[in-house]
Amino acid sequence: MSDLPQYQNLINGKLCAPASGRYLDSDNPATGEIWAQVPASDASDVDAAVEAAAGAFPAWSAMIPFERAFFLKAIGDVFLEHGEELCELETRDNGFPCAKTKVWVGIGMQMLWHQAAGHTLAAATGRSVPLDSNMLGITRREPYGVVGCIVPWNAPLGIMSNKASSALAAGNTVVIKPPEEASVAVLRFAELVANVLPPGVLNIVSGTGEETGQALVGHRKVRKITMTGSPETARAIQRTAADALTPSIFELGGKSPNIVFADADLDAAALGVSTGGIYIGNAGQGCVCGSRILLQRPIFDEMMQRIQAHANEIKLGDPLAEDTTMGPIITESQYKRVLGFIESGKKNAELVFGGQCGSDLVPPELKGGHWIAPTMFTTTDNSLDICQDEIFGPVAVAIPFDTDDEALAIANDSRYGLASGVWTKDLARAHRFVREIDSGNVWVNTYFQTRFELPFGGCKESGHGTDDVMEFTREKAAVIAS
Repeated sequence: MSDLPQYQNLINGKLCAPASGRYLDSDNPATGEIWAQVPASDASDVDAAVEAAAGAFPAWSAMIPFERAFFLKAIGDVFLEHGEELCELETRDNGFPCAKTKVWVGIGMQMLWHQAAGHTLAAATGRSVPLDSNMLGITRREPYGVVGCIVPWNAPLGIMSNKASSALAAGNTVVIKPPEEASVAVLRFAELVANVLPPGVLNIVSGTGEETGQALVGHRKVRKITMTGSPETARAIQRTAADALTPSIFELGGKSPNIVFADADLDAAALGVSTGGIYIGNAGQGCVCGSRILLQRPIFDEMMQRIQAHANEIKLGDPLAEDTTMGPIITESQYKRVLGFIESGKKNAELVFGGQCGSDLVPPELKGGHWIAPTMFTTTDNSLDICQDEIFGPVAVAIPFDTDDEALAIANDSRYGLASGVWTKDLARAHRFVREIDSGNVWVNTYFQTRFELPFGGCKESGHGTDDVMEFTREKAAVIAS
């Protein structure tokens, strides 16, 4: 028996050890220290969770929306009461500075309250269509059934809450698979809500993607899948889910352009592209990072100086310290991957600043972590791997451009299409770029500003669909003759 704290799955309202008795070690990416263990669940655990969710579905879906809203509000209250504890657990698990983790925990609470405040009613609406004098067509919005939710490691609590709150509000029951790299905070949340919801409505089962995740998305009683992660994972899910034709929502990676024109407010733009491109979501480990920074030539040199000045203010250190602004890379494998891109950039582009890595960047007590300094390259070749591939690290590249058409062409020269930023005072130009950039989100004179009322999703290899409550319902048509 391990002396480390062992967390358990939540199945049918009860905390359960994995059927196999196997656990995965969870390490602190800031120190390399193993500090907890989480279940290595197998297909039998997944089957138990799905069966529990399927059994709970009839009663949960039959509730009127206001009844479900009562439970969603109660889950949101758990975040309010235990937010500090959950923030610390998630920070220890994925290395994100506590200030950023608090934002995501707050988002989780707000999302649950948002759905509880009346937006659950959207799932119950339909349409009426008069067909002729004695015939009426009507539609109903109905939940799918069991929804499988696969959550990424960069913001587990916040993204879990977003997916679960929308699916539950619509009348579905859910099985959540938290990330194997950072499951602790989600499993602690499971402990806190075990008695809040009716048994089986919310189930949480941790484990590897290859075993637990595959079993979940391939289960015949899972009626819809929502996943935030990489295109490679989405392809694997689609192959597994193809036999049952299970519909899916994918919010995937990005290589987002952040475009600054000469007429922009350069102070605001420099701050926006620095935080949005280098360390938003912590150390560049965020799908919306605007890591392709397109700068109009007349302001290129000035903007580079401003961006470097902002980068110089970034403090690497203990993620639990309030003054830390950037933490470590989450795993050794991801650390090595980012270093590979930095070496490629050094060979094929110009290194403007950064590129350093290792324990010399932080105090001795953090020497076991995976540390990389904020790094910036510049190039005119958008075909380089540092321009085309999602690095998921604190690495950005600046590309000069001359005309609006050139900026638009560079921005759209990507297999991704999640987000984009445009900095300009020209309203006509702003509207043109909103229309013509291939991305699910376009921010003008700001970056990564979204609201629960707005959809958030991508196109191309950045996925399809959104975790909106209506996407967790399907439309049924009926014709009634008098």
